[in-house]
Amino acid sequence: MTERPIRKRRVMFERETELATVDEALDQLTGTGDGEPGGGGALLAFSGPAGLGKTTLLAEVRRRAHARSCTLLAARGGEQEQTQPFHVARQLIQPQLAGLTERQLRATLGSWYAIVGPALGLCAPEQGTPPDPQGLRDGLDWVLTHLTVQRAPVVLVLDDAHWADPESLGWLAAFAPRAEHLPLLLVVAYRPDELPAHAEAFRTLPGRAGQRPLTLAPLTAAAVSTLIREAVGEHADDAFCREAWAVTTGNPFEAVELTAKVRDKGLEPTSASAPQLRDLVAAQRGSGLVARLHSLGPSTVRFAWACAVLGTAIPQDLAARVAGLGTEEAGDSTARLRDARILAGSAAPTLTVTLALALVPDADADAHAYGHPHHDGATGAHAGPLEFVHPLIATALYRSIPDALRVALHGQAAVAVIDAGLGASAAARHLLETHPESDPWVVRTLREAAGENLRAGAPEAARRQLARALREPPDFDERAAVLYELGCASLLTEPANTVNHLRAALAEPFDDPALRQGIVIRLAQVLAHSDRLAEASESLAREIPYTQDVRARLRLQSEQFMWDAFNARESDSPARSRRLARLADRLIGRDLTERYVIGLRAWDACLRGESVDTVLHHARRALDGGLSWAHEDRGFEVPVLAAMVHMYADRPGRAEELFEAGTAEFEREGWRGAHLSFGYSLRAYIRYRRGRLAEAEELARAGLRLAERVGRRTPVHWYAIAILATTLLARGRVDEAWELAREHEFGEPFPSAVVFPDSQTVHAELLLARGRTKEAVSELEDVDRRLTPRGIQNPSWCPWQLHLARAVADEDPERARALAADAVRRARAFGAPSGIGQALRVAAEVAAPGARAALLTEAVELLSASPAGYELARALAALGTESRDTELLARAVAMARECGADGLVARATEALLRLGGAPPRGSDWQGALTEEERRLAERARDGDMMRTEPERSLLSAVCRKLGTDLTGLAEALNASASAAVSRA
Repeated sequence: MTERPIRKRRVMFERETELATVDEALDQLTGTGDGEPGGGGALLAFSGPAGLGKTTLLAEVRRRAHARSCTLLAARGGEQEQTQPFHVARQLIQPQLAGLTERQLRATLGSWYAIVGPALGLCAPEQGTPPDPQGLRDGLDWVLTHLTVQRAPVVLVLDDAHWADPESLGWLAAFAPRAEHLPLLLVVAYRPDELPAHAEAFRTLPGRAGQRPLTLAPLTAAAVSTLIREAVGEHADDAFCREAWAVTTGNPFEAVELTAKVRDKGLEPTSASAPQLRDLVAAQRGSGLVARLHSLGPSTVRFAWACAVLGTAIPQDLAARVAGLGTEEAGDSTARLRDARILAGSAAPTLTVTLALALVPDADADAHAYGHPHHDGATGAHAGPLEFVHPLIATALYRSIPDALRVALHGQAAVAVIDAGLGASAAARHLLETHPESDPWVVRTLREAAGENLRAGAPEAARRQLARALREPPDFDERAAVLYELGCASLLTEPANTVNHLRAALAEPFDDPALRQGIVIRLAQVLAHSDRLAEASESLAREIPYTQDVRARLRLQSEQFMWDAFNARESDSPARSRRLARLADRLIGRDLTERYVIGLRAWDACLRGESVDTVLHHARRALDGGLSWAHEDRGFEVPVLAAMVHMYADRPGRAEELFEAGTAEFEREGWRGAHLSFGYSLRAYIRYRRGRLAEAEELARAGLRLAERVGRRTPVHWYAIAILATTLLARGRVDEAWELAREHEFGEPFPSAVVFPDSQTVHAELLLARGRTKEAVSELEDVDRRLTPRGIQNPSWCPWQLHLARAVADEDPERARALAADAVRRARAFGAPSGIGQALRVAAEVAAPGARAALLTEAVELLSASPAGYELARALAALGTESRDTELLARAVAMARECGADGLVARATEALLRLGGAPPRGSDWQGALTEEERRLAERARDGDMMRTEPERSLLSAVCRKLGTDLTGLAEALNASASAAVSRA
């Protein structure tokens, strides 16, 4: 073979606008050189049909970025690699980190190592629960942001984005808006008609200066004429050049290819030769290209087909193995294909790089800039992988392979990939293209690949692979396991299909009790998360009588108790509570299952209004051996319930400790979707109960942002809206809370699952605040019909009676007083000072005038010894107004300010001014205990009575700061001291 000369760089034709935009973006990124600072990022998107020079333009972007000493991150989508998860992400990130040792990688990635490492191919997935898709995206965001900051300025180039794998493309599309806030220029190119739905952001995001993606236009007749004359000589006549433009329609790829053929054939560029141009162009498309390939000989054809099956970045020895060729024959085939302008080494000046005469000026420099190895044009040797000169050629050749042979080649490729040590995941994309043949090796490989992808955070890829394994089909005794794994993979994306897969698995005849238990538990989980809690319970109930192992049966019972507890429409809740109490009271917490049952007993006791002492006793028993929030084989529901009972029992400080530990565990495991949203929202609710309303609102909004990613009207969304609306009402922003509810469709139909605070009760409170009393009464009476038969009587958990009493007070005061009195009775039975104080305050609101002062005085006394700052402020304001006491009203104003209850501040201030009092000047509130407060708390812990008003006032502040009532002072002080030691 003769050496093909590398031509000198020529200026690109008719891309001045695009290159000016690129230069402007690079100036903004790196600085102009005349003192203007850089650091400003941007997003550039180029779109156009195949062959219009997108790759050429991106090559020029890379060259110019390299000339400005930018760090380059480059990737290219591949038509054959679309089913390989994180293929593009690995191309971008892996070269920057692949040279590090494991220790260095762990130091670089920190807590993200185990989350993003498997996705990026930097480490093997660890056993355990995989990260959720949002957690993985957050990790990839962090890695790219970290790299950008550490190696600024950075230019990220993604070619053929329409062929990028969904996992990578979805991530980059969501990340793209951040580019403008980082020293990062993100440049993408795609075919607009082939861009998938999950990458619409690239089509709609504004680029620099508000521009939409730049659409590349075909070359004009003048540009094609210049191109022809530069290739064959200035003597080419106008008619010949015009015909060249007409037959190529100005497509740069076809125009460059045509000039090469004209030159190779020695065709005279005259009008007489012009009719031949159409045939030459046809020969480079479809059947003409295939005919040209077949003229190179059968071994070269097989080699080209093998390369087409393998896709991009093709190792020559792997292609030889798939084609059934020896090393020397493969080298000869490579040389022939390069000479025919079909294949090229990745560092060679491919036609896509030379489109519109944008030729490589210096092979060594270009290889360095692009991160590719050098190609030796004289020998045909390749130090790196092979590439087709243009994706159009790869597509045409792939589609020309006879169907049966193409399937066989994919099968051979799968075996070759495994033998080359590239792993099951790399082989799986080929197996997806093969026909079922009842091959156990195929099933085994696909299951292995699915397991890797599932643990790496690519459940959709795992689902495709397991669905294909099921069609193989697996052996008779393996089918149930494959169905179970398929159900696990499709849990997040296709819950309805997951139910079908798991039920089909249960219908299979197999003898593996552990597998059967796992299937039943997973089935109940997906039914429950689909708001089908009754079905979840029934599926467990059917299995329990046939489970022989005592521990396995207890595990199933614990799962049934849990989903029954969350079913707002459970038919026989009191009977279930009695069974749960009998079971839990005889367990000692020896393992996780027993502790889960005990934790459910604590929650049930809380809802039913058993004493605080009983509730906390069981909660401590459940927590003594530890309850992981991110256990591989358990949900997080019971640990959450065990934490929440502390809040209702006036131990919100302890509840926050548990939530902080639990959300930290979520973050470590990469659970940053629904789980983290629950964590933020419920921590917001705890802050609300403590009277820290500004902090509660901030956390609630963070929870809502995460819930929006999961989807509206999902359980996590109901929680987020209910808690944020409750907090806004407490802050006095009624209209904002109402608009929030309307925007998010917070209303009927309410969910089947138990939500706290109860969704319908919160909606009724919104109606009441808006003056829509009759509608509020109707909803609260519906809450009564729903909760009372279930034995849920604790007003600390759901104060529906108190809201209803306020709603009916004007028209039926006797009913209002009876409702309030019953709520006080229930609150006293539970025994939490905050709950009793709240009930007494509302009882006073609806009481006869002569009875109000005594009720409010007791409410203030109880709330002063509780952690409930907002409720204390409300009681102080009510008592100050009732008794016309300016000192109490001033305290109420100060307390409401401390809480962030702006509406209450305004009302209490108005009442204070009417009585001639002066509002207090701000607040000297500090979140941490002062030394004086700590000494006083220690005295109270040791039984010393607080006899003076200043002492009682200080002790009240201690309770609010530590998040406990007086009975929990000792535990709270110990926890505070331990936290101080940890911080030190």
